[in-house]
Amino acid sequence: MIWENVLLAIASLRANKMRALLTMLGIIIGITSVIAIVTIGNAMTASVNSNLSSFGTNNITVFIREKTQRSFGGGIPFLGGGGPPQGGQIRGSGNSSRPEDSDLISLSMINKLKEEFPNNITGVALTNSVGSATVKDGEKYANVSISGTNPDYLLSSNMNILQGRYLNQNDMNNYRNVAVVSDRLVKSIFPNGADPISQQIKVYKTNTIEIYTIVGVYKYETSSMQVSTVSEEDVSTNLYIPVTTSKLGASQQNYSSITVVAKGDSSSIINFTTQLQTYFDEVYKNNKLWGPRVNSLETQLSSIMDVLNSIKLAIAFIAGISLLVGGIGVMNIMLVSVTERTREIGTRKALGAKNFHIRFQFITEAAIISGVGGIIGIILGTTVGAVVSVVLKAPVTVSVLVTLGSVIFSMAIGVFFGYYPANKAAKLDPIEALRYE
Repeated sequence: MIWENVLLAIASLRANKMRALLTMLGIIIGITSVIAIVTIGNAMTASVNSNLSSFGTNNITVFIREKTQRSFGGGIPFLGGGGPPQGGQIRGSGNSSRPEDSDLISLSMINKLKEEFPNNITGVALTNSVGSATVKDGEKYANVSISGTNPDYLLSSNMNILQGRYLNQNDMNNYRNVAVVSDRLVKSIFPNGADPISQQIKVYKTNTIEIYTIVGVYKYETSSMQVSTVSEEDVSTNLYIPVTTSKLGASQQNYSSITVVAKGDSSSIINFTTQLQTYFDEVYKNNKLWGPRVNSLETQLSSIMDVLNSIKLAIAFIAGISLLVGGIGVMNIMLVSVTERTREIGTRKALGAKNFHIRFQFITEAAIISGVGGIIGIILGTTVGAVVSVVLKAPVTVSVLVTLGSVIFSMAIGVFFGYYPANKAAKLDPIEALRYE
C-alpha cells in the first residue's frame, strides 16, 4: 500500500509539473538557505580556528599591568582556582606609570612556577623586543626586527628550522652574539647560495653596529591574517638572539610578560589558565600598583567559536522561517488538490476505501512533494556553500547531520501541513463527493 501511494504521488507530480515546482519552491529556498549558511559558517569557523591555532593554542601568556586597569580592561575576565604559591612576595613600586624591575617577573619566580606545576608546563618562553634594524653587506640588505628569546621560545612557536639549530642554554649563559635568521634574509644577503651557518652578519641599528654569527635558519611564513603594504624586498623578518644578550646594559633584567607552554588538551589548558591566574594573584597580593593578567589563546578561541556558532545558528533559524512559508504553500496546494479530486475520493470510498486509506494517500503525496523539494534544496545549498567557501579560500565542510536532518525535516513539514487537507479529504461523504461537479 505504501509503494502504491508513492507511485500515485509521483504520478500526480508528473501530471502537474509547474504547480508541483511552485509548491516545492518555498521548501527548496528554505533548505538551500539553511544548508548554504551552515556550510559557509563551518568553513569560516574552520578557517578562523586554523589561523588562530597556528599561533599555538597551548600557549598561556602572563603579563604584568597596573591594577587600576582591571576594571577597564576588555577580553577574558580574571579567573580563579588552583593553589597558592610558596613565597615570591613582591613589593610595590613608587612609580605607577612604569614598573620597577622588582615589579616584573624574575627568573627565580619562573623557576618556582616550574617547581609548582611540573606536570602542567612544557616550558616557559621569554622574549624581549629590541627593535628594528637592517642587515647590510655592501649593496645587499635585509630589514629585521630583533627579538631576544630563550630556548623554550621554539616550543611556543611553529617555527621550522631549515638549517643549523636554535638558540641553546649555552648561548644564554655566555651572552653570545649568535642569531637565528630567516631564509628570506639568507636569500637577500647570500644570493650565491653560500652556506650561512657560522657566517657573520652586520646589524645596523640607529646608533650602533653589531656583529652576530648565524647558528640557524628558519622558514619565513606569512600569516593569512597578516597584511603588509611594503614591497617583497623590504619585508621585515625576525632575527632571534639570546634574551640575555638582548638585555645587556638594560635597566630592567626581569620580564613584563612570559609565555607558559602548557601540556594537555583544550579543557585542561583552560583549567590550568585558571590555576595560573590564582597563583600569580597570590604572588602579587602585596603589590599595590602592579598585578598579573593570565590569558590563553585556547580560552579566546573557545569564546570566539561560541560566538560564531551562535551567529550561525541564529542566521540559519531566520533562514528556516522560509520553510514555514513553504509548508503553508504545501497545505494550500493540497487543499486545491482535494477540491479537484473530490469525485475521485468519492469513487474510492464507494469501492471500499477507508478513511485512513484516503488520509494516507494525501499525506504521502505531501511528504513526497516536500521530500523532493528538500533534496533539490540540499543539492543547491551544498553547491552554493562550496562555491562561497572556495571563493573565501576556506575549507569546504558539509555537515552530514544537517543534510540528513534537512531531508527529514522537509518531509516532516509535508506531513504536518498535509495532514489537514488529508483529513478533510478522508471525512468527505462519498455520496456528496460523487455528486460534486
